[in-house]
Amino acid sequence: MSRYLVTGATGFLGRHLVRTLLDRGDAVVALVRKPADLPAAVTQVTGDVLDPESIAEALVGCDGVFHCAGKVSRKPEDAEELYKLHVDGTKNVLAAMVKRGVLRVVVASTSGTIAVGDDPDRIYTEEDSSPIGLLQRWPYYRSKLFAEMAALEQNGKDGLEVVCVNPTLLLGPGDVNGSSTEDVRLFLERKIPAIPPGGLSYVDARDAALAMALAMDKGIGGRRYLIGACNLTIKEFFARLERVSGVRGPILPMPRQAREIAKTGAEMLQQLSERLGIPVSVDPVSLDMAHFYWYLDASLAESELGWAPRDPTVTLVATVRDLEERGVVWPQTGGSFLSTLRRRITDVRDEA
Repeated sequence: MSRYLVTGATGFLGRHLVRTLLDRGDAVVALVRKPADLPAAVTQVTGDVLDPESIAEALVGCDGVFHCAGKVSRKPEDAEELYKLHVDGTKNVLAAMVKRGVLRVVVASTSGTIAVGDDPDRIYTEEDSSPIGLLQRWPYYRSKLFAEMAALEQNGKDGLEVVCVNPTLLLGPGDVNGSSTEDVRLFLERKIPAIPPGGLSYVDARDAALAMALAMDKGIGGRRYLIGACNLTIKEFFARLERVSGVRGPILPMPRQAREIAKTGAEMLQQLSERLGIPVSVDPVSLDMAHFYWYLDASLAESELGWAPRDPTVTLVATVRDLEERGVVWPQTGGSFLSTLRRRITDVRDEA
């Protein structure tokens, strides 16, 4: 039996990773900011990745580390916090590991440090360079890239073995913080007004957790492993969600030019929705990201780690069911956003 420290154990990926490790007989230590609702078998150590002493304390007796701590945010104003948490936090974890003589770590990164661009026919692999210029647009992905670079730079130094796992959008049950399934919730509540032209990849969080565990066992130091179950245009993704949920998705395509006017468009749409009393949620960063293609090839993880994802449709069903059962969302089965918009415009005209 091995003993592993898990940072970010209370997050979407972290919780599934903890369960995966326990199920295979490993001992788990979780670095938590405050006592958390985790399985009784987990040893909880109060601390933070920005507090080196607490990391060193949590590492006592551990054979390796799963570094999952982080924050998912699309808000530009969170840029400084994201950098500090992801980059400085990662450096702190690695430094504490060297101090304690714990020399193997699997770092949870994101496919967005590699697999994103504006070519709909491009499917990215680990051999592709990171699109640093593009990632400057999005503070979250920029900070994750710098954290990944900082981690891989230490591979081979002081005996450290650093493996990065780069999962795409995480779906599935158990996203209690709403960090990854937010867009599915918005779809189910019919708050997405149009179909963006981009494409995405997604994977079940349980399968991403398995990839992390396999990377600890079999991953090659210094490597990145892309993790994803399927690549779909956003139109195809919405169609699948519509089939599994019974909720009508948006039917109006979003013009590609919207990327250039995303901020203005989002503000105008928000004002219109408030005027007409139609719930809609659009933010400029999400609009911008939805004009790109986030396609990846997970063959390396399959061949070197022995990893394989479940049927992606099963993941969507589990995601929708979980959101409903936890009362996070009550799917609306009425008309589309566009039909609702037309009705409300008519009502406003009649009132005038």
